[in-house]
Amino acid sequence: MVPSMTASMYDLDIGDRLVGITDYCPQPPGKAKLPCVGGTQNPSLDAIRMLQPDLVLANQEENDRVVVEQLLEQQVVVWTTFPQCIDEAIEILWMLIRIIPSGSQAIEKMLVLERSLAWAQRSSSDQQSKLVFYPIWMGEHDGEPWFMTVNEHTYAHDVLRVCGADNVFAKRERRYPLEADLGLSDAEPTSGQDLRYPRVRTQEVRAMNPELIILPDEPYAFTQGHITLLQELFSDTSAAQAMPIHLIDGRWVNWHGTMLAHALARLPGLIDLA
Repeated sequence: MVPSMTASMYDLDIGDRLVGITDYCPQPPGKAKLPCVGGTQNPSLDAIRMLQPDLVLANQEENDRVVVEQLLEQQVVVWTTFPQCIDEAIEILWMLIRIIPSGSQAIEKMLVLERSLAWAQRSSSDQQSKLVFYPIWMGEHDGEPWFMTVNEHTYAHDVLRVCGADNVFAKRERRYPLEADLGLSDAEPTSGQDLRYPRVRTQEVRAMNPELIILPDEPYAFTQGHITLLQELFSDTSAAQAMPIHLIDGRWVNWHGTMLAHALARLPGLIDLA
């Protein structure tokens, strides 16, 4: 039930163990399509049961807790992951190939990924990080745009960090309700709520003066048209003045798993050139 895990299984040559996927998961490359059980938040429990899986892969952020609990109540084995940094995501991949019988190719690919990560970490430690604004969603309040971003307790932040980015909102926590997060009202007390995805106004972004703005094409579908919009909104920032506002494949940063290889191959150069 996790698109990034589906992609990782294909990359690690264990995709043949999949019996079903969600509507948002990639289909197996060059092979017959797999049955789809619905969305990540609202899959069909009947469809999952009919597939008779030995194991269901779930994720705390991607999947609805009620769905996972209902599967467990029906004696379906569910493995729920929740990586918040690269090291945790790497460990999940190692566990995956231990749980699912894998050949030597899967192990070799994991070792290559770890070597690439180690090289990127050494390289980034030798260079000056660039101040980066990384929005993952865009909304509007009273006619003014706002942006959701990530703080230091997210997997996306860790990928950006390793690739040479200094996340300008690393220390910013989300406040509730929306008006409080945007600085328009007092915040309510929080208890067990997710604080990792703050929503910020344009004024707050400008105050951080990012050197680079990276727009992922998912989960929000940022496009080339948004580059022009952000250049206008943040015309007084270093990023807009120097023109480094880049659109990227959001899976590089947001999908934990083997997509990390794509981030390590592409993002450091993009960030370094800004």
